[in-house]
Amino acid sequence: MAVIAWIGLGHMGGPMTANLVKAGHIVRGYDLSSEALAAAEANGVRPAASIAEAVSGADAVFTMLPKGQHVRSVYLGEGGILESASTGTLLIDSSTIDIESAGTVHEAAAAAGFRFVDAPVSGGMSGAAAGTLAFMVGGAPDAVADASVLIEPMSGNIIATGGPTTGQAAKICNNLILFNNLASTCEGAVLADRLGLDKEVFWNVASVSSGDSWALRTWYPLAGVVPTAASNRDFSPTFTTELANKDIGLALDAARATGTPLVLAEQVQAQFERLIELGLGGLDCSKIVAFVDGSLADDAARAAAV
Repeated sequence: MAVIAWIGLGHMGGPMTANLVKAGHIVRGYDLSSEALAAAEANGVRPAASIAEAVSGADAVFTMLPKGQHVRSVYLGEGGILESASTGTLLIDSSTIDIESAGTVHEAAAAAGFRFVDAPVSGGMSGAAAGTLAFMVGGAPDAVADASVLIEPMSGNIIATGGPTTGQAAKICNNLILFNNLASTCEGAVLADRLGLDKEVFWNVASVSSGDSWALRTWYPLAGVVPTAASNRDFSPTFTTELANKDIGLALDAARATGTPLVLAEQVQAQFERLIELGLGGLDCSKIVAFVDGSLADDAARAAAV
């Protein structure tokens, strides 16, 4: 049993901490949202009034935050983790953030005498609740090994990716593939439908053929085929367009920094950004099917009327 501090109790952090509590760990949580804190408390997390209170005496600290700027603030800011925790505390960031921010925190943590790993996840809210997330863990081998023991109750797979920032690199590239696959799945699904193929028959073909992908099997954009798909629930989000736009933006930032052309990703991001401009950013990212099926104008009109 370990004493774990957790900073960031949103859609992912909340269910992840519940699985740590179920595994017998003591979890102290902190979040700026009183609603998120109360929900976590109902699942056995002990609420803290500040970062300093959460991390005091903890064996490890996890962070799960929206963007690199939030991660830098929580670790490096006044009253933050590096200032408040003891250097024996293992630091684990499971946010999905830019490589530069991850590298900055790695360097600052090492300079202050801490062990730190970047450990972003894949699997979404359903994986967080089920404890089946894939963790991509980058850092020094001993820190990765110790972090993996704590990660186990939340995970289906734990993959050591290499040195500092490689966890973030793996996550960024994985999500790049996901969103490109999603866009092509939308195009193939709509075209097959308009060619007269029964949508379930086509899904059965594609899911065992070369068109298969996680997006096809899990986020199929036509309703009535895949039970887990947001298309069955008017695109109520499993992964919002806003978050998808953030993640593909990280890949494009990394591509620019390395001189790597990502033509497909640029087109997919343009679709995400257009949905956001139309007030549809809170819908599931598979809503980009609207660019193929012709429903975009009607969706935008409904959003504007709300």
